[in-house]
Amino acid sequence: MQTRIEQAMQCTATPALAVLVIRDGRIAEQAVSGLRRNDGKVAAGTADSWMIGSTGKPITVAMVARLVEQGVLKWDTPLSTLLPDLASTMQPAYRNVTLVQLLSHRAGLPENLTDGVALDAFFTDKRPLPVQREAYIKAALAEAPLHAPGTEFAYSNSGFLIAAVIAERATGKDVETLIQREVFQPLQMTGAGFGATPAGQPLGHRGGKPVTTAPQKSDDGVPPIYTAAGNLHMRLQDLALFAIDQLAGSHGKGTLLTPASYALMQAAQPGSPSGLDWGVQRSIAGRQGPVLVHGGSDGNWLAWVVLFPGQNSGVIAIANAAEDMGADKATMGVLGGLFAELAPVAVPAAK
Repeated sequence: MQTRIEQAMQCTATPALAVLVIRDGRIAEQAVSGLRRNDGKVAAGTADSWMIGSTGKPITVAMVARLVEQGVLKWDTPLSTLLPDLASTMQPAYRNVTLVQLLSHRAGLPENLTDGVALDAFFTDKRPLPVQREAYIKAALAEAPLHAPGTEFAYSNSGFLIAAVIAERATGKDVETLIQREVFQPLQMTGAGFGATPAGQPLGHRGGKPVTTAPQKSDDGVPPIYTAAGNLHMRLQDLALFAIDQLAGSHGKGTLLTPASYALMQAAQPGSPSGLDWGVQRSIAGRQGPVLVHGGSDGNWLAWVVLFPGQNSGVIAIANAAEDMGADKATMGVLGGLFAELAPVAVPAAK
């Protein structure tokens, strides 16, 4: 594995790449190559923390699913009921949007606030995160939809922030506490946390340099309020615990959720390539599916989780840089070879 990673990183400026392989529902192997920061000499290790970007979205879905199972929320309640004080100011098209639509990118919402100045203001906002999220979603719901809700897929971080506020209002707890309580603790993800990696851990990179300061604008990364949309750090093993539970759930043996919740998460919505919030594919790189996929990047990191439920296998790959430093080539270079070991050749679709 180490050699495979090193070869994939060749001809790129990727500082470090970490890979973990799941076989038969267990961690089979993991390896890391490279440096925590490219202006230093400290090697990254298998116990290090990594930012996982939007690969954290399925974790948010699992938290919401737990609240639904507890009777705190319902999947099909419209936003006009969930957010009654915002019903008059939100775009009328959003009033009947449900949690399922928010968490499967079928609510018609833009990816982020389209008002760039308003979005950038959240990077330096000092108010409590739940207060900031309330302000964000009020602005997001006032912006025009890209298309009629429920008709098309359109990737949206805003949808996840709206779901976060709904969960916060229903429980009186911030979304960070909810994710910790409903997902991290039950799955014993003891190295998982929120925001940037802890001191002394790998740093993200951009433009050939380590990112040593908090982002100040959307060109730098994501603001702290984006927890639910993907602002988490954790060890490879922590993310693997979640992935393994998702695989177990596909076989009726998951411990975190009910079978109905796993099925909802892992099934593509009508006319969409997305479940809640797994990309659902028939195949990948010539290998037989079904495949559950999620990738994430804030421009400073790049993470992938790819699961093969039929084979009870999967792979996680995370780099502490993004496309501008070739991390896409490095991650794809190592993933492609592993797919061939984890799933059979895809069968051509019948004509």
